[in-house]
Order: sequence, then structure tokens, then C-alpha cells
Amino acid sequence: MRVLVTGATGFVGHAVAAALVEAGHEVVALTRSDRPVPPGVQRISGDLLDEDAVASVIAPADVEGVCHLAALVRVRDSRTDPLAYWRTNVGGTLGLLRAFRGQPAPPRLVIASTCAVYADRAPQPITEAAAVEPGSPYGTSKWAADRAVADVAATGELGAISLRAFNVAGGLPGHPDRDETRLIPKVVAVAQGRAAELVVNGDGSAVRDFVHVGDMADAFVRALDACRPGHWTAYNVGGGRRVTVSDVVAAAEAVAGRRIPVRHGPAAQEPAELIADTTLIRRELGWHPRRSDIERIVTDALHAARVAYSASE
Repeated sequence: MRVLVTGATGFVGHAVAAALVEAGHEVVALTRSDRPVPPGVQRISGDLLDEDAVASVIAPADVEGVCHLAALVRVRDSRTDPLAYWRTNVGGTLGLLRAFRGQPAPPRLVIASTCAVYADRAPQPITEAAAVEPGSPYGTSKWAADRAVADVAATGELGAISLRAFNVAGGLPGHPDRDETRLIPKVVAVAQGRAAELVVNGDGSAVRDFVHVGDMADAFVRALDACRPGHWTAYNVGGGRRVTVSDVVAAAEAVAGRRIPVRHGPAAQEPAELIADTTLIRRELGWHPRRSDIERIVTDALHAARVAYSASE
């Protein structure tokens, strides 16, 4: 299958593109970044917000499937600049949907969604039936994109799946998560001496669900195969394990063999626990988080960062 990947130079997008190549697909990356794409991926320069550029990629290229990962993803930033999040996350998705019109056969679309669409008070672990009540412009923009995709799929113009990721982490060889606003990349930076300390909001008891980026990529490959014209489905993707911030620090200290300096700040206004119920994706797609124990995630994150940052020096 010829598959277009948006956001293919990002942390998750790069892993998805590589997994699609490994699965035997012909992969095209639409990107405005100069960062490398995986071996075997055709690179096309373009901006997702340029609808003519998107249409020029899809229409003549016999694209049968799209994995859509290009988005703005920082919750706190979305509160200070919500318009940017609506323009990119919703506007970019709408442009992509318009580009599908006139295709000879209904394409398959897998879109990266998020657990941030759920209500903060949702019962744990969170199922796909939980109340949708985003607590940030980021979550709202991703939910709007989900709804647009679902509505278009209902017309029969495409088959679509939204993958609601919890905390994607880890790394692939030479390809770390470079966003040090996230917990594990920051812990890794401290462990490797690129940052002086880790600042923790509260006492470190907040519980999160981490899924390895390789397992997340596998979910995209399986979802692409499962798309059916006229249907849209949302699946949670998480490791299904209860991991505290303190657990992450302890794992990093054990793997790195050194102490991680931690400074505790005021507790943030955020859920005390966020855990995915992944029963649906396991049952319907046969997906399992095989690499998502915290020790493996931290080990791979450390190794990926060591290789990448050493190569850039």
C-alpha cells in the first residue's frame, strides 16, 4: 500500500514511517522540516496547511492510506496560544480531508489522537466509552479533528481510526524524543548531564501510563490494515501499567547508574492518575504493548539519546 505520513520527522511519526516500511508499505513523508526521514521513505517538502500542496501529493500519487501525525501537542502552550492549535490541529486535518475528495477508492486514514480528550474526572482505567470533556485547547482541538474525521467517514468517503495515545516515550536507535518539556526526555537529559536537575510538580506520586514509541508505531500499522470504508473507531493506546513520577526517576537511576537530582515544586492542577484501558485495541486489532514496561522505555530512551546527541557533537 502507498501510504502518506504527515509529521514523519517527529518523534512518533518517524517511528510510524519506519514501521510501515518494515511492514512492506511504500511510504511518502510530507514534511516542512529538514530533519531526516527513515531509510526507504520518500520525502516531499510541503506544509500541511497548504491545501494545494497536500492535494498535489495525494491526487497524483495513488495514495491509498494516510497516517496523520502532524500536530501541535503541548497542553500548556495550547492555553496561551489556542488559535495556533485550532489552526494546525483542526485546520490541517480539514485540509487533508478535502484533499481526499475525488479519489478513485475510499482511502484509509489513521489519525493520532490523545487521552487529553477525556474528562479529568473519568473513572480509571479510562475506556473509550468515557466522557469526552477536554480540559485544554489542545484536547479540544484534537477532539474536533476526531469528530471531523468520524463525520466524513460516515459518508463512506473513507475508513478511519483515531488512536488515543497516553504518554508515548522510549526511543528507537538514534531517534530520541527531544522534547524536554516531557518527563522522560527531561530525566534522560539530567541522567546524561545535559540538564542540572529534574523539577517535579508535587511529591512525585502522580500516576501515568507510558507506552513505548515502538508499540505506538505498531498500533498505527495494525490500524491502517483495519480501516474500513464508512467506519470510524477510536482506540486507546497505552502500556496499561501504573507508573509514578518517582518510579520513572528510580528506573532512570538504576539504568544510568547515577543519582538524578530532583527538586520538588508546587503540585500542578492535573489528574492524580491517568491509565488506559486497552481492552478494545487488544481484542479487535490484536495489539499488545510488548515493549512498554518502564525499565525498557527508560533504557531505550537513554540509548537513543546517547547515540543521537553524540553524533551531533
